[in-house]
Amino acid sequence: MKKLLTFIFLSTCLISFAQQRDNRLTIGIIDSVYSPTLKEMRKIWVYIPPPHGSGANQKQHFPVLYLLDGDSHFFSVAGMLQQLSEVNNNSVCPDMVIIGILNTDRARDFTPSHVTSSYYFSRAMVKNSGGSENFTRFLEKELMPYVETHYPVAPYRILIGHSLGGLFVMNTLVNHTNLFNSYVAIDPSLWWDDQRVLKQAKIALEQKKFTNKSLFFAVAHTMDPKMDTTQVATDTTSGTIHMRSNLIFTKYLTSKSNNGLNYKWKYYDNDNHFSVPLIAEYDALHFLFDFYTGPESDRESLTAEILSAHYKLISSKFGYTMLPPEAFVNSQGYIWLQRKVFDKAYAYFNMNIENYPDNANEYDSMADYFIAKKDPSKAIEYLMKAIACKDATQATRQKLAQLKTGHTN
Repeated sequence: MKKLLTFIFLSTCLISFAQQRDNRLTIGIIDSVYSPTLKEMRKIWVYIPPPHGSGANQKQHFPVLYLLDGDSHFFSVAGMLQQLSEVNNNSVCPDMVIIGILNTDRARDFTPSHVTSSYYFSRAMVKNSGGSENFTRFLEKELMPYVETHYPVAPYRILIGHSLGGLFVMNTLVNHTNLFNSYVAIDPSLWWDDQRVLKQAKIALEQKKFTNKSLFFAVAHTMDPKMDTTQVATDTTSGTIHMRSNLIFTKYLTSKSNNGLNYKWKYYDNDNHFSVPLIAEYDALHFLFDFYTGPESDRESLTAEILSAHYKLISSKFGYTMLPPEAFVNSQGYIWLQRKVFDKAYAYFNMNIENYPDNANEYDSMADYFIAKKDPSKAIEYLMKAIACKDATQATRQKLAQLKTGHTN
C-alpha cells in the first residue's frame, strides 16, 4: 500500500509529533515512579517517537536519553530530537525515547559529597547535599527497570546534565562508567567540594578503560570580560573556579589518548552558563551520532544493498540490531516501481518483508509490484499473506477481492 505520507513530501512543522485533542498539542507523557531509595515519588516526562508507518514504529525499540533537569530542558530537547531525526528527511541522529527527570532536591541528588557552605549556593540549598549515590541507585535499580518495562527502549542509554547535573554526569562517568553508553556534561560544576570529581576524573582517565563510551563536554563563557581563557587557567581566585575547573579537565581529557574514551569538548565563547545548554545539546547529538547519517539523502544512487550495509554498521555501533525505517524503504520501492525499474523496486519491498514480516503493508506493497509486472497470481499470493496479518486493512481486502474477480484498478 503506497504511503500517503513519505519522506519525499515530509514538510511537517517542528511540533508535528504532537497529537491534537480538544485543540491541545501534546508532546509527551507525564509519569511517576515511587523510589524506596529516595523515599519519594519522582515525576518523569516521557517523549516517544511518533509512528511512521504500518505499525512498524510501535514494534521498534529506541535508544533512550535520560535528561536531568527535565522540567527545564524537556521541550527543547524533544523538539530538537524530532527535528534532527525526522523533519525533512533528517537523519543526524536516530529516533529516541526521552526520559526527562524532574527535580525535588537538586543539590541533594546531583552532588557526590556533603558540604556545609558553597561559593555559589546558600547554606539552606546545600544542607542536604551529597546524595548522588542514592540518586544513582534510584536510576539503576528503580527508574531504568521501570522505563525498560513500560516504554519501547533499547539497551543504549545517554545521560545529559547541565551545571550540577553536569557534575552528576561526570561523577557517573568516572565512578559508574557502564551505567550509560554516552555522556553529555554541559558546563558542569567540577569546582564542587574542592574539585572532588575533577581530581577523581584525572585518576580515572589515567587508569581506567572507557572502551565504547563517549563524552561530549561543553565549557561556557563564565569569566570576567577583561580576562581570556589563558588568564583563567592560571588564576587562583574563587570567581574563576567554575570555568577554571572545566578548562583543567579538558587538559586532562586531551592528554590521555589510550583509555578508549571517544570524546569531544567545545568552548562556547558566545554563550554563558545559562544559555549554553541548547546549543551544546545540539552539538552533542551531532558528535555522538557522527556515524549515523548515511546514504539516504542520495535517493537516486541508493540501493537496498547500500542501505542494508549502512544499518549493519549502525547496529555494530549501538550493540543491537537497528533496521532501516519501514516507511523510508517502502517509499523507495514505490519510487522505482513508478519508474518501472523493477529490480530495484523488488529489492526494497523484499527488504521490508524480511525486516518486518508481521506487517501487512509489506506484502501489500509487493502485491503492487506484481500487479505492475502483470502477474496477478503472484499478487494474489502476497495479498493473501497481507490479510493474514493482524494489521491488515480493509483496503487490502478490497484490492484482493477486485483482483480475484478480474477488476484490478
